[in-house]
Amino acid sequence: MTEPDGPAAASTGPEGSAAPTPDLTERVVDSRVVHTGHYMEFRVDTIERADGTRGERDIVGHPGAVAMLAIDEADRVLMVRQFRLAAGDVLLEIPAGTLDVDAATGAVEDPEIASRRELEEETGYRARTWRKLGSFWTAPGFATELMHLYLATDLEPAVEGRLGPDEDEHLELERVPFADALAAADRGEIRDAKSLVALLWYDRLRRGARRPAG
Repeated sequence: MTEPDGPAAASTGPEGSAAPTPDLTERVVDSRVVHTGHYMEFRVDTIERADGTRGERDIVGHPGAVAMLAIDEADRVLMVRQFRLAAGDVLLEIPAGTLDVDAATGAVEDPEIASRRELEEETGYRARTWRKLGSFWTAPGFATELMHLYLATDLEPAVEGRLGPDEDEHLELERVPFADALAAADRGEIRDAKSLVALLWYDRLRRGARRPAG
């Protein structure tokens, strides 16, 4: 009986031998910076493929970012509502922020440190318990931004020395019951990618914790 084709099925060559895996790697042979912004770099990279052909890629260089799924004692998600010019709309999102870059050395901020800072700046809360849920590329087709996602619990108001949002940030804090936030994501009312990833990822973890043994 012929085995069905599928993602796990190996391609075969003559006489059933395994076909060589194609080399999909692209090598940068030239790079031209066209603009340097506040924290992003816009460049055109010339790439060379394994077969010798060349092409160009428009790339946005980004230092990376953090996003925090903060859950309070009432199982509410701390979210911020803000206007996003690129989207042309006000979006409801989990708190997040870009990693700082040292202007003198070019060193990029540790995501562990950035997550604590950004949570406090955007929500006014600190968390006693942290867990990294994972990392993901936000737009690998053209940007180098790697987002580090954290779960923050055991929240407490930041009082002494509280960090506030950046001058260009205008945020409105909302506390949304987790079940309501998840339902809003399912209905397409939450349209921010990092927030969708966080909510669905955490829901999967919770379902796994509730799964009966055996």
